[in-house]
Amino acid sequence: MAVQTVIINYQTPDLLQVAVSSFKDIYPNEKLLIVDNGSTDNSKSVIESLCKKYLNVEFLYLKQNIYHGPAMDYVAREHCKDEYLFFLDSDTETYKSGFLEELQTLSGANENIYALGELLRVNKRGFKDVNGDPIIATPFLFLKREIYLRFPPFIHHGQPTMKNFSEAIKAGFKLVDYPMDDFIKHHWRGTASRFGYGLGLKGKLEFLLNKLGL
Repeated sequence: MAVQTVIINYQTPDLLQVAVSSFKDIYPNEKLLIVDNGSTDNSKSVIESLCKKYLNVEFLYLKQNIYHGPAMDYVAREHCKDEYLFFLDSDTETYKSGFLEELQTLSGANENIYALGELLRVNKRGFKDVNGDPIIATPFLFLKREIYLRFPPFIHHGQPTMKNFSEAIKAGFKLVDYPMDDFIKHHWRGTASRFGYGLGLKGKLEFLLNKLGL
């Protein structure tokens, strides 16, 4: 398959161990790229061990934490040239096969399909809203790289994909809901619960304005 799976890690080697091992146990021959986002703990030794244990696992070390969205963008623009990218969070656990094959089949069936995964609706500040704009959740996000490159980059934000997806939809591309939780368990906020989102006062302001309905 012309798919590159990518897991981005920041100082959660215990979670990364589970995410990588569970994915490679299900898909031993699929390509996996581990991106370390400037960790200063023992992540590097864990990553090196995983690369030795499993086939087709490579690593990319970033000098500093550029945060999740920009790291995804860097991979898509500068590092990977594959037709499809599958971003998998470090706090996930894969327990069933078949999804990569089906995601690629669904994507290839329609040239206007851009991204697939868990479809959410969010408001302009990135908080869940049933009447909001659609996005695909980042914990398990499958996309066509060539279409991604046409639109604004993923950014440092609680929902880094919003602008990119919004512009893609305006241009006529589609986001498709897919039952990722039938195959992968997401443990939620694995990195954020330990280190936050790194948004500082901006993040607190966005939260307050959202609570006020502004």
